[in-house]
Amino acid sequence: MGSMIFQGLPKHNTNRGHRPSQTSPASFRQRRGANQVHASLPSSSPLLSFVSSAFVSLPLACNKHLTSLSSIPANSASGLAVHDACKVKFRELKAKRSFRFIVFKIDEKSMEIQVERLGEPTQGYGDFTDSLPADECRYAIYDLDFTTVENCQKSKIFFFSWSPDTARTRSKMLYASSKDRFRRELDGIQCEIQATDPSEMSLDIVKSRTN
Repeated sequence: MGSMIFQGLPKHNTNRGHRPSQTSPASFRQRRGANQVHASLPSSSPLLSFVSSAFVSLPLACNKHLTSLSSIPANSASGLAVHDACKVKFRELKAKRSFRFIVFKIDEKSMEIQVERLGEPTQGYGDFTDSLPADECRYAIYDLDFTTVENCQKSKIFFFSWSPDTARTRSKMLYASSKDRFRRELDGIQCEIQATDPSEMSLDIVKSRTN
């Protein structure tokens, strides 16, 4: 009698913490389809070998591509590199005052920012403005000496973005898109001048920015 009573009760599940895995219908159909394709091909099938090697090589190729992207320098994100001499000469101007000014250009063949001209410490602001081409864009650094209202001698380092209206459109776009990134490479700049015409970078305007 006792055995007949227990036969009518549901069996007790001893694995209380275990829950049957739930598989979505989509993933089940995908896995079932893959198994059917795999089962329908002989183990020596060239197609099976190709599919198997593709699943192995694809993640490796993706990882290799991501690694190569992560190795690109930050200053190349805009498509341009910065020549080491740009930062070396700037540090010499800032620390030793070896130059009065530095003019930089973008070499569109190598897609690199390079030093184009170095101004001697004895040269003045007129020499600097004369070194900028009338129809081409440039970046530049100028170390300005000035006298304050309190009759104190001081100096400030200016960053110039020269983009004349007569320059090529592609050149103006390239210089504009790379300016902020290049300026961050030159630690120690105190003021900035953006000019499209010589009147926008007169000495009076530059001095007014020192206040």
